[in-house]
This record gives sequence, C-alpha cells and structure tokens, in this order.
Amino acid sequence: MRAEFRLLGDVGVRVDGRQVDIGHARQRLVLMALLVDVNRVVTVDQLVERVWGGDAPQRARGTLHSYLSRLRQALAPVVGEAALTRRAGGYVLTADPAAVDLHRFSALSGRARGADDGTAVGLLEEALGLWRGEAFAGEDVPWLNDLRVTLANARRAAELDLTDRKLRLGRHAELLTELAARAAAHPLDERVAGQYILALHRSGRRADALAHYADVRRSLVEELGVDPSPELAALHGRVLRAEDEGTVPPPSATGHVRAATVHTETAHVGAVSAETVNVGTVHVGTVQVMSGPSPVQAEGKAYPAYPLPVADVRPAQLPSGVDDFTGRTSLVAELEEQVGSGASSVVAVAGIGGVGKTTLALHVAHAVRARYPDGQLYADLHGASPSAADPEGVLASFIRALGVPEPAIPDDAEERAALYRSLLSERRVLVVLDNARDAAHVRPLLPGAKGCTALVTSRARLTGLAGAHLVDLEVMGADEALALFAEVGGGARAAEERAAEEVVSACGFLPLAIRIAASRLAARRGWTVALLASKLADERRRLDELRVGDLEVTATFELGYGQLEAEQARAFRLLGVVDGPDLSLPAAAALLERPSDDAEDVLELLVDTSLLESVAPGRYRFHDLVRLFARGKAEAGREDGAPLRMAHFYLATAVRAFVGEHPGDRTVDHLTSARQDGLEFGDRESAIDWLLTESGCLLACVTQLAASERPGLAADLLIAVKPLADRGDYAARFERCALSVCEAAQRAGDTRAEARARMILTHFFSVTGRFSRAEEEAREAARLGAEADDALSRAYAANDLGIITYYMGRHEESEVCLGQAIDAFRKDGNRPSEASALCNLSRTRAALGRYGSAVSLAEQGLAIYHDMGSTFRMGNARYTLGCALTQAGRTDEGLAELKRASMSFRESRQPLWEGVTSFRMAEAYLLAGRAEKAAEHAGLALELRCIGGEWRRATVLVVLGRAYDALGRRDEAVVSWREALEIFEKAEAREAVEVAALLASV
Repeated sequence: MRAEFRLLGDVGVRVDGRQVDIGHARQRLVLMALLVDVNRVVTVDQLVERVWGGDAPQRARGTLHSYLSRLRQALAPVVGEAALTRRAGGYVLTADPAAVDLHRFSALSGRARGADDGTAVGLLEEALGLWRGEAFAGEDVPWLNDLRVTLANARRAAELDLTDRKLRLGRHAELLTELAARAAAHPLDERVAGQYILALHRSGRRADALAHYADVRRSLVEELGVDPSPELAALHGRVLRAEDEGTVPPPSATGHVRAATVHTETAHVGAVSAETVNVGTVHVGTVQVMSGPSPVQAEGKAYPAYPLPVADVRPAQLPSGVDDFTGRTSLVAELEEQVGSGASSVVAVAGIGGVGKTTLALHVAHAVRARYPDGQLYADLHGASPSAADPEGVLASFIRALGVPEPAIPDDAEERAALYRSLLSERRVLVVLDNARDAAHVRPLLPGAKGCTALVTSRARLTGLAGAHLVDLEVMGADEALALFAEVGGGARAAEERAAEEVVSACGFLPLAIRIAASRLAARRGWTVALLASKLADERRRLDELRVGDLEVTATFELGYGQLEAEQARAFRLLGVVDGPDLSLPAAAALLERPSDDAEDVLELLVDTSLLESVAPGRYRFHDLVRLFARGKAEAGREDGAPLRMAHFYLATAVRAFVGEHPGDRTVDHLTSARQDGLEFGDRESAIDWLLTESGCLLACVTQLAASERPGLAADLLIAVKPLADRGDYAARFERCALSVCEAAQRAGDTRAEARARMILTHFFSVTGRFSRAEEEAREAARLGAEADDALSRAYAANDLGIITYYMGRHEESEVCLGQAIDAFRKDGNRPSEASALCNLSRTRAALGRYGSAVSLAEQGLAIYHDMGSTFRMGNARYTLGCALTQAGRTDEGLAELKRASMSFRESRQPLWEGVTSFRMAEAYLLAGRAEKAAEHAGLALELRCIGGEWRRATVLVVLGRAYDALGRRDEAVVSWREALEIFEKAEAREAVEVAALLASV
C-alpha cells in the first residue's frame, strides 16, 4: 500500500492511486496544519490559529477535537503509512516525509544543491513535477496564504536553478521558448534576463541577445533608476566579444607552474600582516630564503635557497571510502553542500566513537573532490589516543605534499603554519583532518584561503573553531541501521526482519557495532539472524560479542575513557550504574555526591568528549552500549552504593511532590525515611512538572531496586509516584514495575512489601477497568496487610474493594467495604484519604438510590479537601458531587460542579480524569434533553480517554449512541453500540445485556 499526501495543488490523500475522502473544508485544514509539520507536535493553540485564524469560534477546542476524531477515522485506509496521535501539548501526524509532496519537494531541492549538474537536473525535474497547480488550491486562511507565497518563491527558485544547470550542460536550445515566456513575465528579473541572453547567444542569436540586454537595461533605468548588475553587464561584454563564458576552464586547472607570486604571512605580536613578494625572495615568519645556491643565516639557522614552490603538485591523499556506505542521505546532502560549494571554510563533524564520522567524512570528500582540482590533503590526528599526532609534524607532511622540498621546510611551528597557508592561498584544496582531539589540535592546520575547505572529525564538539559549520552525528535511524545490516551481513538472511530489528537495537543503532555484528554473521554461514540476536540479548556479554578481526566496540570506548581525569572517570562509572532513559542534573549531583555546579562541570566535560549526550539543558544520557561499558567499569571499581543513593534522592523528592499535591495525606508517614536530601518545590506546578519529566527515570529506579532485591524501598517509591498510574501514557510501564516489585517481595519473603505492591496493582487494574483482576489483588493485599500489621495496605485495600465492587454492581458489599475504609483512615488520622472514601461511598449510595445521602457525603468530602487545601483532590470531590447532583435530578447544579472538576483536572494535567468528567457531563446533558451537547462531550471523552480503560470506553460509546439516537442519527448510534457490545462481551461484563437490547430495538 502506497499513501500520497498532496498539498502542492488540490489538497488530498491518495492510496494506491485512489482518492481518500478526508471530509469537509475545515477538516482538510486540520490535515494541512498537521502535514506541514509532519512528525512534529503541533499544539492545540497552533491548530486553532491555523484552522480559524483570528475568527476562532468560542468552542473551537471542542470542535477541533471532533475534527481530529473524524480525521483519524478518515485516515483509516492509510493505517501503517500514517498515524494521528495525541502527544503532550498537542497532536502529531506521523508519516514518511517522502509521502508528503511538500516535504519531498523540499528534500529533492536540497539534494540538488549539492549534486553535480546532471544529477541535479533529474532531482529538480522530479521536484517540480510534484506541483499540480497553486499550493493548497482553493483554501483561504491567513496562515496558508503566507505559506503559499513562501512555497511559490521556493518553486520559482527551483525553476531558476534547473535552468542554470541545463545551461551549464549545454541544453540552451530546449530552453529558449520557456525562457522567452519567463523573461516577458518578469522583465526586471536580472537572473532570468541573464539566462535568456546566454541561451540566445549560445544558439547563434547574438543580435537578439544584445537587443534583449538593451531592453532590460532600459527597463531597469526607467522603472527602478538603476543600471544592470555587474554580473549582467559582464555577460553583455562577453556577448559583445562573441565569447562563451562556459568554455573558459577554471584558473587552477590550467596545469601551469605556480612560480609567479606567493602570498605569505608575517607574525607580529598582537596582529598579523600579509605581504606579497616574488619567488626570488620569500619571507616565512622572520626567516628569509633567497633564490640561489648558497644557504643564508637567519636567527642562527641555515636554510638552503630554493624557488618556492617548484611545481604545481596536486596531492590526492584521501583514503578509500567504504563500498557499502549506507544511509545518512540528508546529512550527506548537507555536507556536500557545505563542503562542495565552499559555503563554509571549516566543517566539523562530532560524535561518539563508532558513530561513523570518518566513514561519512571520506564519503563526502570523495563525492566533492572534483570541486577541489588542486588536490586533497588527509591526516589522521589520533586525537582519542594518548599518542595524538603533533600538528607540527602534520604541517611538515602537508607542505611536502604541496611540492616543497624537505630542506626548505621551516623548523618553527608558526613559520610552518604561515608557509602552509601561503601555499594554499591561490589553490582550491580540500583538507580532511580526521579524529581531532579538540579545537586547538586542528587550528594550526586550517587553510587561510577562501577557496579551501577543512573537513574535521572529532569526538569533541569543536565550538572553539570560530565560524565553523558544526554537525552533530547521531546514531542511525532504524531504517538506515537495518539497511546497513542487510548490506554488510547479506540480504537473504537479513530478511529475517524481526530478528534483524532486535540485532540493530541491541547495537544501539551504532554503525560500528552494526558493521561488526553483520560481519560476524557474514563470516558464519551456519548462523541465523535470530541466533545472532539471541547472543546480543544478554547485556552482560553484549560488548564481548561485538568484536570481529581487529574491530571491537570496547576498544573504541576505551580510547575515550583512557583520556579522562580521575574525577571524570569516577563520574562516568557512576552514571553507568543507574538505569533510566536519562538523568537530570540534580539527580546526577546526588549520585556523584557533589554540588550541582561541580557536577555540571564534570558532566559537560563528558559531553565534550562524546562519552555522554546532553539531550536538553540539564539532562544527560548514555548511548546504550556506552552505558554497558561504563557499568562494566563500575563493577570493576565496586561502585555498589550509587543506585541506593539515587533511589533515596528520588524517594525524598517524590514524597515532597506527593505532599504538595496531597496536603495532609498521612500516606507518606508510612513510607521508608529517605537517607538523601531531595528537591524542594515552590509550587504544585513545579512538583507536577518534575513528576512527569522524571517518570521514566522513577519507574526505571523502581525496577532496578526490585531486581537488586530491595522490594521494600521499591514498593514505597512506587506508592510515592502513584499519581502516574492515573495517566494512561504510563500504564504499561507502571504495570511492569508493580509486578516486578511484587515478585521481588515474594522472593525475599517481605510480606509488607508484597502487600503494598499488590495495593498498587489493585489501584492500577481498577484505573484500567480490569475489575476482576483488581479484586484478586485487593483481597490478597488485605490479607497480607493484616499479616504484616500494615495499616496503610489494609486501609487502602478496603477502599479499593469498595470501588471495585461498586463498578461490578455489588453495591451493598461496596457500602460495607467503604465503611471499613473510612474507619481505618479516621483511626490513622488520614483526613484526605477519609474524604476519598466518603466520596466513593457517595457514588455507592447514589447507585442504591439514596441521592440525598450521596450528595451529603460528597459535600463532606469536598469540605475536608477544602480545609486541607488539596486542589487535585477537590477536583475528585467536585466530580463526585456533580455525579450525585445529576442523579438526584439537579442537572444544572451537577453540570456546574462537573465543569469545575474538569478545570481542576486540566490544571493538574490529568487527562484521564478530564476525560471521564466529560463523559459524566455527556450523561447529564442527555438527561437534560440536550443531545447535541451530550454527543460533543462523549466525543471529547473518547478523544481524551478515561479512567476505567476499555470498559469505560464502552460506557462512553453507549452514551454517545444514545445521543446520536436522540438526534436521529440512527446509523451512527448503531456503530457506537456495536463497538461497545464487542468490548463488553470480550470482558464478559454485565453491561453487554443492556447494549444488546439497545441494538435489538433499532
């Protein structure tokens, strides 16, 4: 299946050549707004602005959610090719950029800029062929109108570039008609005028060329009051002289001996001056070298006299590239543009060892070598090695390569550098400086002439090179990595796609590691890719497996590690001990037992050596294989206390975040006392930010504690971050963590830890709508809590059982359990948890038809939360009160409370609770006879998702179907009810009977 997203003309989506219906005009605008930024998050505010401009309706966000939901359904035919998903802050449309004609046009145009003329013509013709008319044809909003102008300019630039390339290829005759029309349409465009004049001249129509120049000159003078540009005037002169500018060879390609003039530099304190002298007398620094047979004395040194240089030598020192170079397409295009055009005099590529810096640099250097006709110099500076190359020695080798005899090479380093720059001053030479240690290492080796370019690779980011174009080389993308593995390892066996994915993932997408793994596979014909994947699956042996011949990943990392000072090496080892996707600066400071500023200095030094990555200000991470290497070093150095320090830092900080969000809640008083200081938060927003940002690290820490047989601390940390369980985007990871803690507690025979782990599992399964499993865990938590005399797990187990039995329709049992929970929380002095149990009991009483009691209980819970200042929990209480009032027939009051609850959940960034509140509002609107509002809020609930998982989704679909039915949209009602029935039947839920009856009635 092949999907095409078309923006350069009439907007549309096609699958295998057939048009897909993407809905009405506004819905198309939503699609356009996402496609322009494909694979990037577009915020809701941006979407509203792009779709409505300054005329957004009052309920634009709700309408937008409806459009997005319908658009997701409309894109169902391209599933696998594109996906519309909600992300933090907005929405993202994920698709191959090449499937979007706008992005394909941009990519092809960019590749053309760095390509030779023949290749560029094909790329530009393909790019321009994507246009089917005006971009976003027929659409009229301010944002698109501005973008349309920008794209029209890009299209015109591509057309002009294509004409330039064709003219250079001698295809002037075929361009005459097109250029005549273009010149008439743009009479003041001097670039078009120059192209037309050149085409006329080369086609033997010299008189027409001169006449057109005269017309253009007259128009410029009369309309703009300016003369033609020097370039156009120069072209006119060549036409007058009957010259063809395209036949003159480049000055450096004429093959003559360079013996006319040499430009040199004389160094002075505080300044550098340049002087031009004849070859007979050459000044190099303060040393004068005379032509003739006699040596001369200068500052006590004897120098033979030689004419300088003696010949036009053109070095060709580039090592061979690899035949199976794969991927890096956009980066190659960028570097070919920068290096090939001379746009930057210095281009520096930085990255971790093994990421392919040298391979990439040599590939690009060979691709552009024709643009440096005076030669290519190359040196491996061994910057990561203890025996790094001396710049003075490299200068001497370069000077010899440029034709200077050994006796004429100065001894002084500054004099060598000055002579080197002098030799390059009238040449176009590419200098490749591989594996530099730092900026100071390469600075003496940089050419001074504009026509020369230095391409540098280094593990360090060479920010000290003023004006350099810096490129950070990352590991390969998944597709590139698989392509490299297939190329090196043999396509047939690499066709074991799933196993191949596991291999490149185990290699951390690092090119060196992939090449080694693939080479091992190629050398062992009896191996399968699956066997190789199984060998690499064991992290303890993975680095040992990644070696073949004289290539090994460990050796690459050893070079960098060996350059570290003692403090840096200690930090490197400690960072490798802790699990997690990344690490914040405060967490690293706790781990390293250093003040934050000192820790940052050490971490940034590791970043500079490419042993550590800075993913955002104040956040750091290892490449997966570097982490394994660091962990091996840590085990050898016995850094056992580091994970525990990290756990206590996280526990201390998580407890403070919990207290900020749940003031007065005594849950934290039952947890392990942290032995490490944590962060302090100025407000609840900062606490929420920290919890969400650190979620991956926190859950990884819990899992690591469980694996290291510390289930008690693991369970308590998991309780402190329990709010994460209420967010759907953490569900799978949270479940795995809780299960690992439970298993560790069982292994250790720690009854209290197991009770608490099962308490967390109960909450998680309840939130995700898996009530039978939740009940099992709750009853086991209650039993274990009683056995361990743990008040915390006993109280929560009773509360959770009350919630679960309520959802399962066992309301009398629910009432008993919740009464027990209220008593337990009161005994513990835990007023916020008492309020929670009162609100839960309110819902049970409402289900029993005791609406007055339900409203009263919810009001009691709300009053407690108000007294305690618990903003988030007040949202829960208002939600409960809104439900009770609605069920009591006080719909308007109920809706008012539900709206307040929704706002509270939005401020607390609890989308699942916001979703379930929208569901309850849909129910209330339906009771009030406002079916259209009910459908809108049910749709929003589906978009946001809800507490209760798939079971809750089905209940929302039932309400949505009722709203559609009331609106006379019977077909849509049936679709909603059928989907709900399928969910309920799969879960063996009692609600299936009700939905089956609804379907039977239509």
